[in-house]
Amino acid sequence: MEPRSASSRPVREHPSASHYLFAFVALLGLWLLLVGNLQEQEVIAGVIGSLLIILVVGPRLGIFSGIRFSLAAPVHFVFYLGQFLVALVRANLDVARRVLSPSLPIRPGVVEVKTRLTSNLGRLVLANSITLTPGTLSVDVQGDTILVHWIDCPPGVDIDAATRAIVGSFDHHISGFLK
Repeated sequence: MEPRSASSRPVREHPSASHYLFAFVALLGLWLLLVGNLQEQEVIAGVIGSLLIILVVGPRLGIFSGIRFSLAAPVHFVFYLGQFLVALVRANLDVARRVLSPSLPIRPGVVEVKTRLTSNLGRLVLANSITLTPGTLSVDVQGDTILVHWIDCPPGVDIDAATRAIVGSFDHHISGFLK
């Protein structure tokens, strides 16, 4: 899922101090939510556990560079979740209809779709959103192109039409909280 350079080696995003801080606060917050209290020994255990995890996974924290920190980001995230749930229900109903009505056409094919997302995390979320929607499966990500196996690929479909049909407004909503 990582973009590749001309030499076919993965391009890594290097974590900054803000990535470490973000991950530490997120882990500690999750720990405190799970234990359900603020007793001293629980907070100390959470701090130690969070620090140990950060030390182990630290070099991989560059993935968080794709997060947008703005006041509108949570709104975009909520709209993305709503749009994803609607797409999920529609796709499930469509696949169920195709399974229950064998006369409906199934024309599997592999198409390319384009994305405006530039970060590894943004492209990862988009590719996983496509895969989690029944009838589509993200096969590969190369730069701004995602290769998708599609259950009903109309003959002669072009990249723009496939992008509109598969990606829909995922790209727009994800770009509000990820780069």
